[in-house]
Amino acid sequence: MPITADGLQRLRDELLTLKERRREAAELIQQSREDSPGARDEGDGNETKNEQAFIEGRILEIEAVISAAEIIDEQEIQGSDVVRLGSTVTVRPMPKRTDVDYRIVGPAEVDPKNGLLSDESPVGKALLGAKVGDTVEVATPTGVRKFKVKAIS
Repeated sequence: MPITADGLQRLRDELLTLKERRREAAELIQQSREDSPGARDEGDGNETKNEQAFIEGRILEIEAVISAAEIIDEQEIQGSDVVRLGSTVTVRPMPKRTDVDYRIVGPAEVDPKNGLLSDESPVGKALLGAKVGDTVEVATPTGVRKFKVKAIS
């Protein structure tokens, strides 16, 4: 699974945080059992168990991504004249007059609010292979959107 070095580090950091949260949740569950030996699966205990299940699922997901990770070679991207996986691309959504920066990433590190777009998303797919000066079209539920490529880094 292709991933940037930054994306891999973010996942490793999240994994450490989740493992700490898992330990804390286990301690809370144990404490709840000790405080109320006769009570089972009630109130806050259920919430903690649900959180623990979520944490376990996310840990498994992150570990799978990390084990399958193929780090994108940043050196290959530098100086490329076309948008590639790992590229940061400045585009101008037409007909607007303001530019937007996106980084094209693999699905494991998508974060649209922070400008990280999947290479599998409609905009990401349209931008792959584009050059500075190209205008790409993206079919969306609200109609076709156009983006003019202003810079690639």
